[in-house]
Amino acid sequence: MKYETVIGLEVHVELATKSKIFCSCSAEFGGEQNDHVCPACAGMPGMLPIVNKKVVDLGMTAGMMLNCDINRVTTFDKKSYYYPDLPNAYQTTQWFAPICVNGRVDIETSNGPKSIRIKQIHMEEDAGKLVHDDWTDTTLVDFNRTSVPLIEIVSQPDISSAEEAIAYLERLRDLLRFAKVSDCRWEQGSMRCDVNLSVRPVGSDKLGVRSEMKNMNSLSAISRAIKYEIARHTKAVENGETLIQDTRRWDDNEGKSYAMRSKETAGDYRYFPDPNIMPVVIDDEWFDGIKATLPELPEVKRAKYIDELGLSEYDADQLVSSRALCDVFEDAVAVCGSAKEAANWIITDCMQVLNKKKMTADMLDINGTSLGQLIKLVSEDKVSRGNAKRILAAMFENHIADVEAYAKEFGFIVSNDTSAIEAIVKEAIASDPKSVADFKAGKEKALMALFGKCMKQLKGNANPQVLREILIAEINKA
Repeated sequence: MKYETVIGLEVHVELATKSKIFCSCSAEFGGEQNDHVCPACAGMPGMLPIVNKKVVDLGMTAGMMLNCDINRVTTFDKKSYYYPDLPNAYQTTQWFAPICVNGRVDIETSNGPKSIRIKQIHMEEDAGKLVHDDWTDTTLVDFNRTSVPLIEIVSQPDISSAEEAIAYLERLRDLLRFAKVSDCRWEQGSMRCDVNLSVRPVGSDKLGVRSEMKNMNSLSAISRAIKYEIARHTKAVENGETLIQDTRRWDDNEGKSYAMRSKETAGDYRYFPDPNIMPVVIDDEWFDGIKATLPELPEVKRAKYIDELGLSEYDADQLVSSRALCDVFEDAVAVCGSAKEAANWIITDCMQVLNKKKMTADMLDINGTSLGQLIKLVSEDKVSRGNAKRILAAMFENHIADVEAYAKEFGFIVSNDTSAIEAIVKEAIASDPKSVADFKAGKEKALMALFGKCMKQLKGNANPQVLREILIAEINKA
C-alpha cells in the first residue's frame, strides 16, 4: 500500500516587546539568571496580571499578515499542568476566544504553489527555563523567560512533507520579521516549533495515530525529524504494529526520536476562563490603526525595486530580506535620488559594519535620510569615498541628523583650494624623485605612489580628478 503523510505545526513565536505580557519586567533575551523577575511573573499569591497592550497589537499584526480573521472580543484562559519552570502550575493562554482564526499562508515548493490553512493564533505566556548541571547532579530554574509574551500559530494538518514544512516555516519567519512582530531567531528560542505527524493510506480521510515532537528550534533538525518519523510510522503500519499517540523528543546527534510521555488531550489541561483578566475588546479605531501600520509584502517591494527603481534581482533580493534594510533604503533614495547607489551602500558598506559588530540585518539602526545625505555628498564630490566610510561608521554610533554639518565640523569636506593642493604636490615630487623619473619613463604605478602620498597629506579631502591633474602638470614641469 501507499501512504501519505499528514503534518500540522504549532509554531511558538516570542513577540518583540520590551516588557512581559502581564507585568513590566524586561522581556530581553539573556541577562543574569532570575534578574528579570518580579512577584507577578514569579507566581506569588495575590498578584494580578495586567495585559500588555503591545502584545495585542502584535498579535493582531501577525494575524493580518497571515490572512486571519481577528476576533474583536478575545479572552484569556488558564491551562492547567504542572512543570517546575511554570510558577503558577498553570499557563495563561487562550482557548475559547483566541485573537486570530481562519488564516492562510501561501508557499512555493518543487511541486508548485500550495496554501496552508491556519486554524488559529493565540497569545500566551512563555514558561521559564530548566538549567541542568551534570557536575552537581542538580537542576535549577531560571525564571527570566517566564511570562515573556508568545503567539502560538496552529496550522491545519495540510502539510504533506518535510519540504512543505520548511517552506511554511520560512514563509512565517519572513512575514513576521518583516512586520516586526518578532526577530524569529531560532538559536535564541524566539521561534520554536512542535511537529504533529501521522500517516494514512492514500485516499483515506481518517487521520492516523499522531506523534508530536516538542520545542524544535532548527530548520535542518525539523526536516530530519519529519523524515525519520515518516519512516517510523510507515514501517509500523506496514508491519501491523500498534502506534501510541505520544509526545517525543528528537535527538539530532543520534538522528532518532524517543518517547517522553503519552500525548495529552485538551481535556487533560482543564481549560477555564481566567477570572483575573477582563475580555479585550478591539474597537474599529484600534483595528484600523493596526491595519494602517502593515508593511508591503516582501514580494511587492521586490517587484517595485526591480520594475520601478531599476535594481538588479540580486540587489532587490538582498534588500527585501529585512524590513530594516528596506526602510533605510527607501529613505535614502528619497534624498539622494539614486536607487543603485543607495543599494550599494547598504548591501556592501552597511553590511560590512554590521558583520564586524556581529549584528544581523534586522539590527540596522541608522537614519536613512542621513545615509541619503552622505551618498549625495559623495556624488557631488564634496566628501571622498574613504571619508564617507568614516562618517558611516560614526553614524552607527550616533544618530547624525545633519551629515554635511558633521563633515564640516570634523574636516571631511573636500578642499577646493588648488593652491593648497599644489603645495602638497610639490612637496611630494621633491621628496620622491625616483617615482617622478619612473612615471616619466612610462610606469603608471609610480604616479599612484605619489597620488597616495598627496592624498594622505590632504587627509583624503581632495577631489581625486583635480589632484591627479595637478600632479601630472607639476611632474611635467619638474
